[in-house]
Amino acid sequence: MLQENERSCQIQRIFLTGSTGYIGGRLAPRLLENGYVVRCFARSAGKLRARPWASSEGVEIVEGDVVSEADLTVALKNCDVAYYLIHSMEASGGEYRVTDLALAETFGRACVKAGIKRIIYLGGLGETGKGLSKHLTSRREVEQALESCGVPVTVLRAAMIIGSGSASFEILRYLVERLPLMITPRWVSTESQPIAIRDVLYYLMEVLSVPETIGKTIDIGGPDVASYSELMREMASALGLRRRLVIPVPVLTPRLSSLWIHLVTPLHSSIARPLAEGLRNRVVCRDNEAARLMPHQCLTIREAIDASIEKMRGGLVETFWGDAGIMPGDPSWAGGTVYTDRRDASTTASMEALWASVSSLGGSRGYLGADWLWRLRGAMDRLVGGPGLRRGRRHPQDLRLGDSLDFWRVAAISPPYCLELRAEMKLPGVATLSFELEPKDDENPNVRLTMTARFRPRGLFGIAYWYSVVPLHGIVFSQMLTGLVRSAELAEIPRCARRDETSSR
Repeated sequence: MLQENERSCQIQRIFLTGSTGYIGGRLAPRLLENGYVVRCFARSAGKLRARPWASSEGVEIVEGDVVSEADLTVALKNCDVAYYLIHSMEASGGEYRVTDLALAETFGRACVKAGIKRIIYLGGLGETGKGLSKHLTSRREVEQALESCGVPVTVLRAAMIIGSGSASFEILRYLVERLPLMITPRWVSTESQPIAIRDVLYYLMEVLSVPETIGKTIDIGGPDVASYSELMREMASALGLRRRLVIPVPVLTPRLSSLWIHLVTPLHSSIARPLAEGLRNRVVCRDNEAARLMPHQCLTIREAIDASIEKMRGGLVETFWGDAGIMPGDPSWAGGTVYTDRRDASTTASMEALWASVSSLGGSRGYLGADWLWRLRGAMDRLVGGPGLRRGRRHPQDLRLGDSLDFWRVAAISPPYCLELRAEMKLPGVATLSFELEPKDDENPNVRLTMTARFRPRGLFGIAYWYSVVPLHGIVFSQMLTGLVRSAELAEIPRCARRDETSSR
């Protein structure tokens, strides 16, 4: 009993920002497994509650905005340690630097007022001094802003993070899969020291139990140092592809590189540009302080890539780079003209089979009809700066509130009754696509599926856009509806056959 009391006294209440993001969404369940109480701060409590670990004992969910010092101060009360895992990554005019700095300063002041004992921040690895990219310079500015508040800060600096669903991993994978010959900027010869996501999580956890890390800046990286061209060749080998030919040229600017990444990979150019700018900087650990303070055997580059591919192919991706997208704020159809395209169909399939069909739309499965038109629409969206279809989805069947799905985001979900997707493609208006399932009853012997597309136009161009695509709706939506019903009914056949076989025995 004494040991249990001593352990309970040691349990800390952790304040976690970025809990719906790529790193935070994986860190939270590991903190819980280790006995910590985790207070998650998020813009959308509903989106956070959709995470499989959010209902676990020890989770506290607080809804608020990191721009509000008042919200943060109240939310931080009675917490011991705060993880700062926020990074805006908006590249227009370099404004993300201003945003990130302001957010860090606000967070630091709130931590002081709330009596936080320690801040832990995951920053970017890179050479110090002049010549840093805007992206890495911004990371340094955030470090300094947090440290200047007076609360002890532990900074972990990492280079490329290799993990299923990470932005860096997806860029690398898409480039290698799609381009057997690559004309690249000179930065492909820059040295980098990547680290596996599981090792990043290890260090983020381990610093809690190592007092010597308080107030220190620690470089973390895997055991291998490699150029980006070597990383591409390693990825090709892991994917079972032929060796990729990489030809560096001096004329590709970060802007052109980011546009090329936008066209070839799922990442938007606004995210790709700061990443591309940072690739010119050598990102290698300066010392072995991490190994001295927190001895640990990190994965090699090939082991990290293999583990990521295995997770991806097995549908075991915990978090995805697109998870942190902003949820729609105001009601979708509050005022203004709304155009509607509603279609329905009935099926003898069960609710469960029909829901499984609806919730697995998109990604590699496609849209069950006229897929060439969907691919064309996705390509057009990429050309004008939208996400297109390459973003895919985190899991082939499972959907959660806030998940990204190609150029949609899950805005509402209530299995097995309804799913609403909000379009994030470039549009002259706001669009949603919803699916409603009605169970069988005395009046209706079949399950009914209603599919509704809604569009609220902006100006005359929005109205013209709606009427221009109405003829295409007759093709894509009717085929999708038919495909969803057919897929559900085909899925029922094996189940019925097994039931008949059992009854015959």
